[in-house]
Amino acid sequence: MLTYVFVLAVGLVAGTISGIVGTGSSIMLLPVLVYEFGPKQAVPIMAVAAVMANLSRIMAYYREVDWRACAAYSVTGIPAAALGARTLIELPPHAVDITMGLFFITMVPVRHWLARRDYTVGLWALAVGGALIGYITGIVVSSGPLSVPLFLFYGLSKGAFLATEAASSLGLYVTKSVVFERFGALNMDVFVKGLIAGSSLMVGSFVAKRFVTRLDANTFRYVMDVIMIVAGLSMFYNAL
Repeated sequence: MLTYVFVLAVGLVAGTISGIVGTGSSIMLLPVLVYEFGPKQAVPIMAVAAVMANLSRIMAYYREVDWRACAAYSVTGIPAAALGARTLIELPPHAVDITMGLFFITMVPVRHWLARRDYTVGLWALAVGGALIGYITGIVVSSGPLSVPLFLFYGLSKGAFLATEAASSLGLYVTKSVVFERFGALNMDVFVKGLIAGSSLMVGSFVAKRFVTRLDANTFRYVMDVIMIVAGLSMFYNAL
C-alpha cells in the first residue's frame, strides 16, 4: 500500500508540472516505477500512464488542438513508435536503464542548444520530427525534451501547445502500449499499475491548468535540467 501511495504522490507532482510545461511526467515518475517494479514493468506501466496523462491535457484544452499539426506529426510518429517499442522489448533490463539514463542527461545540453536557435518549422518538419521522435519514444519512454521545442518552433503556445503536443503524443503511446501487449510485456497486473499511476497524472494536469498563464519559464527550465540529470543518474544507479 505504501508503494502505491508513494507512486500516487510523485505522479500528482509530475502531472502538475508536466501539465504546465508539456513534459516531465515520465522523467520524474519513471525512476520511482523502476525502483518499485523494475525496468521491464516500469516502461509499459509508464506507457499506460502516459496515455492517461495526454488524454487529460487534451480534455483540458480540447478547443485549442491544432489537428493539422497533430496529423503531420502522428502519420510518421506512430509507426516509428511501434518500431522503437519492439526494439525496447529485445533489450536486457540493464541496457534499458543505461539507455534512458544517457538520454535524460544528454537532453539537457541539446535542449539548451535548440532553445538558442530562433527556428520556425512547418508541417513537413513536424512529419520528419515525428518519425525520429516516435522511434526514440518507443525506446526511452519520454522524448518530451525533443517534442516540446519542435511544437514551439511550429508557433504554438500555452493551451494550444499543450493540447496539440498531447494529442500528437497520444497516438505514439497508444501504439507503444499495443506493441507491449502484443509481445506479452503488458499483462493485466501491469495495466492496473499503469491505471493507478496514470490517475494521479490526470489529476495533476487539471490542477496545472490554473498555473499555465503564470509560469516563470526561465526558472522552470533550470528546474527541469536538475530533474533530468537526477533521473538519468538514478537510471545508472539501477543499472549498477
